[in-house]
Amino acid sequence: MLAHSLFCQYCTDMEELTGIVTRGINNIFSVKEAGAVCDDDGKTYMCRIKGKVLSDVIDEYAPLAVGDKVLFTVHQGSEGLITRRLDRTSSFMRWNAKKSANQTVVANMDKIVIVCSTDEPPFRPRFIDRAIVCAAKSNILIVLNKCDLPLLEEQIERFELFETLGYETLKISAFDEEGIDLLYSRIEGRSVAFVGQSGVGKSTIVNKLMGNQIRQTTASVSQKFNRGRHTTNHSILFHKGQTVIVDTPGVRELMIPHTDSHLIQEYFPEFRKSRGKCAYDMCLHEHEPDCDVKRRVENNEIHTDRYESYLRMLYSLKERGPLWASDRR
Repeated sequence: MLAHSLFCQYCTDMEELTGIVTRGINNIFSVKEAGAVCDDDGKTYMCRIKGKVLSDVIDEYAPLAVGDKVLFTVHQGSEGLITRRLDRTSSFMRWNAKKSANQTVVANMDKIVIVCSTDEPPFRPRFIDRAIVCAAKSNILIVLNKCDLPLLEEQIERFELFETLGYETLKISAFDEEGIDLLYSRIEGRSVAFVGQSGVGKSTIVNKLMGNQIRQTTASVSQKFNRGRHTTNHSILFHKGQTVIVDTPGVRELMIPHTDSHLIQEYFPEFRKSRGKCAYDMCLHEHEPDCDVKRRVENNEIHTDRYESYLRMLYSLKERGPLWASDRR
């Protein structure tokens, strides 16, 4: 009992450091001291969560994500214990259907780069719509990769719509040096995370941006299903000078996080002109009468495919039921 008491007192007296999670696998987290993230000589500590649970984190699939700022104590050289997760300034969060919980993929980024491709896998604008919701109110850059492959006219229109709605966009090929340089100029000196479907070329782009200092595994697209193969299986943080780059696992399907249904429309800027013009103050723009959003869809003032994308997200939340009904609560 005395030995246990002395050990607990020792843990309490240890100095707490501030660090940033750069990788996490099987509940073991790589943590760099906050001031050393862009320092090649900065020490990395292999940390576990003290007591296996963070007391102030509830209703999430995983308590920590790459980019999280944490408090931790050091013991046994390069090993440590994480005691607390600090407040997040931003996050990219998705719904983990297997665990029936929201899951943060990456946190505290200055910008989320949503990567899509013209083909192999095919251009999927509704994936981008969902990614924008998952990114919440983060700054967003939408990158269309593989621009050496052609797009149909309606696909070009759908991509260019994002810029019309106020989102920053860029068309590149990962194998075109000029395009990579232009992309780097958009993210230089910032913390950014790359997200997208498997096979769109995220890891190839990251490799090029890093000047091949690192070599993320890449793979060809499945010819049978025209879908990407998973090569990055966990988020990982790199740095190039003062630029922080996070490569996240590619996904085939992306589901928006569980939230209040009324919040989804906040990520559809084209709906804003209808504020206060619907018959019902809490209008979801679905089946309600005298809905100004539906009127504007019928008048082609709102793109029909964007509206359909919104409705599908709305339905997905209804199918899940209330969050309190989750098996995790």
